Amino acid sequence: MDLYIVVVAVVVAFFLVVALFNRYRRCPSDKILVIYGTSAARGSAKCVHGGGAFVWPIIQDYAYMSLTPLSIDANLTNALSRQNIRVDVPCRFTVGISTEPEYMSAAAERLLGQTPQQIQELARDILFGQLRLVIATMSIEELNSDRDKFLEAISTNVEVELKKIGLRLINVNVTDIKDESGYIEALGREAAAKAINEAKVRVAEQDKIGEIGKAEAVRETRIRTAEANAQAVKGENEAKVEIANSEAYRREKEAEAQRKAQAAEKVQAAKALEEAYAAEQLAETARAERERATETANIIVQQEIEKQRLIIAAEAEAEQKRAIAKGEADAVFAKMEAEAKGLFEVLTRQAQGYDKMVQAAGGDATAAYSLLLLEKLPELVKTQVDAIKGINIDKVTVWDSGASGDGKSSTAGFVSGLMKSIPPLNELFDQAGLSLPEYLAKKKADSQPDSHPEAKDDETA
Repeated sequence: MDLYIVVVAVVVAFFLVVALFNRYRRCPSDKILVIYGTSAARGSAKCVHGGGAFVWPIIQDYAYMSLTPLSIDANLTNALSRQNIRVDVPCRFTVGISTEPEYMSAAAERLLGQTPQQIQELARDILFGQLRLVIATMSIEELNSDRDKFLEAISTNVEVELKKIGLRLINVNVTDIKDESGYIEALGREAAAKAINEAKVRVAEQDKIGEIGKAEAVRETRIRTAEANAQAVKGENEAKVEIANSEAYRREKEAEAQRKAQAAEKVQAAKALEEAYAAEQLAETARAERERATETANIIVQQEIEKQRLIIAAEAEAEQKRAIAKGEADAVFAKMEAEAKGLFEVLTRQAQGYDKMVQAAGGDATAAYSLLLLEKLPELVKTQVDAIKGINIDKVTVWDSGASGDGKSSTAGFVSGLMKSIPPLNELFDQAGLSLPEYLAKKKADSQPDSHPEAKDDETA
């Protein structure tokens, strides 16, 4: 509960502070802030210009008064002057609310809430009255000729009355003053005639002075002319002498200058020829050097281009050969690697087959070898037969009687001998470092005829 009360109190205090801050009013530079209600003891209202002030709620309120100048036309007619001559004085006044503290209070008391039109009407009444009063104290001549005095009198009288309601006079502009009797116009004609007559007198005086001065000027001119002529003749004679002397001196100097000029021209011409010859020599030398350099540059540049071309071509050819050789080497290496892998695979499979064959033979390598030999025996026999299979016997010539001791013909003996020329199996195995199985060797020994006991003994051995 206590916390709730504290929160409520804080919220209420916050809103009170915000409300108080919202009651602070700032005054623009073109306005006057008027605070009224229970104001200070200085007056019925407090006026603030160019700042700000706090406006208490409920007991105070505020309003603004504009400082914008007001232009008022005061075309006064039939105003009576000091000479009892009625005049028309069209004027334009520019007024505004004063920013002086005492006059701001007067404006707040008398103009607050008034519209600009109402303020203009009130100021116009004051301006008309003071303007009539000023005209009544001045003569037509003063009104017409002494405008500064007239404007000063208007400013003095009008501003005093305007300040009573809080206004100040900013500017007065009087356009033209007229009267119904034509007095001002007559004054103008009189002033014009007087000015014309005075001008004529001054012109006559100036003409007289001009004639006298002219005569004196003529006399002075004749005297001065005679003296000048005498001096001129004397000066002419002296001048002629001086001219003659100067002419002679000039001719002398001209002759000397001409001689020096001719000599200098010849010297300069010789120097010019010498410099021209030297320049031509340098030009020829430079041209020869340039042509030599051009020729050398052309040859060297051409040779350098050819050299670079050959180098590039050689490098390209070498690179091509290296690429071809590398490709061939890679191909050979790949082929050999493939063959090696294939051979390794074949030998591995063969070794695995031989191992299984030995295992099938009960671990007896000789028995396994016999089984493998029996498997390959047809191929061996076929190989022996193929050795003489392809022999083409076109013709056989027999030179004996055609009979042998065992009853066979010589032709049969030829064929039998041809078959015996094939190495027997046991010799093939012996050449290979192998031996036939015992059962093949026994059969072979048993198949030998008894008529060759030496061969049988050899076989047994």
